[in-house]
Amino acid sequence: MLGMGFVLEPEQAAELIARNPRYKNCLFPYLNGEDLNSRPDQSPSRWVINFFDWPLNRIAVGQWLTADEKEQKEWLRSGIVPADYPDPVAADYPDLLAIVDEKVKPERDKLGLKNDASAQGYAKNWWQYARKGIELYAAIEGREQVIVKTQVSKQHMFSFVPTGIVFDQRIACTNLYKQCEFSLMQSSIHEEWGRHYGSTLETRYTYTPTNCFETFPFPKFPLPELEAIGERYYQHRQSIMQTRSEGLTKTYNRFHNPAETSPDIAELRRLHVEMDKAVAVAYGWQNLALNHGFHETKQGIRYTISEAARREVLDRLLELNHQRHAEEVDSGLYEKKLKTGQIAGRNSNKSVTHAGITPQTDMFIVPEHE
Repeated sequence: MLGMGFVLEPEQAAELIARNPRYKNCLFPYLNGEDLNSRPDQSPSRWVINFFDWPLNRIAVGQWLTADEKEQKEWLRSGIVPADYPDPVAADYPDLLAIVDEKVKPERDKLGLKNDASAQGYAKNWWQYARKGIELYAAIEGREQVIVKTQVSKQHMFSFVPTGIVFDQRIACTNLYKQCEFSLMQSSIHEEWGRHYGSTLETRYTYTPTNCFETFPFPKFPLPELEAIGERYYQHRQSIMQTRSEGLTKTYNRFHNPAETSPDIAELRRLHVEMDKAVAVAYGWQNLALNHGFHETKQGIRYTISEAARREVLDRLLELNHQRHAEEVDSGLYEKKLKTGQIAGRNSNKSVTHAGITPQTDMFIVPEHE
């Protein structure tokens, strides 16, 4: 956002909406990593003002409807449009704009004094977020829920969250939304890939979408079992958090603690084993011995697959990654992307369709791991 002045307490948002119901058009729950990992219901604790990529006001001289495309673009670039501009502008919501003017604009004005084009741009468009996420919200439009993860966390934890909210910059948001997709993302198979190709911060690992998600070779033919086990696993995990009034982090701290023997956590481990096995079968790895248990890892003792299984999983996923890349080269996709100035891998998971998880396209070629 580049300005905490956009953020409101729930009571403030409720008061503003009560004053004018139209304000709901640019007031949204705001989800950050602490909410996602620490709150039992994983709900946003605050709200936020969001003017998207809207212009500031309608005081420009001229007629929008009769102007040519070049003139319209210039108006949009300036943020000042004519009175007949048909779409929303920030000034349509004066109480909200006043808050941003008071609490965000002074910070942005200071940025404008720097000899830096980006900083000056942020100062000029002070009523808008620094990174508006327009492509993100377009990609998940029509979804009722999506699968997300806090980018920096000691634990590997994916969750469903409803759309219609604003995601903090440290939330990795996918356009996945099915239980079979959750099974794959939450599995130890995907965790090994994410931990290996992500970066580390102290004892935590950073799940970087370009390295961990876009390069990940999804199975070609997801099985019905993935949908069923994903549903059971997720509902049981939600039940644990609600019953104990604990968030995801505390739940998985118990999950990985050998001294924790409570029935609900033991059942979560059993379901995790079942889920990992279903994911392995989806890849055609029926004979892969996962050997779940409490194993020593770089993160300490964890309930996961054995070291031998982890290495074998990485080897097989890497082979698939290279295979998919070779298929793209043979079909000409890779060359076409490079010719249009795009980097292979950036749009890979857009190939996850309503029918299920499909082979990825535009994959990064990942080097051999040690």
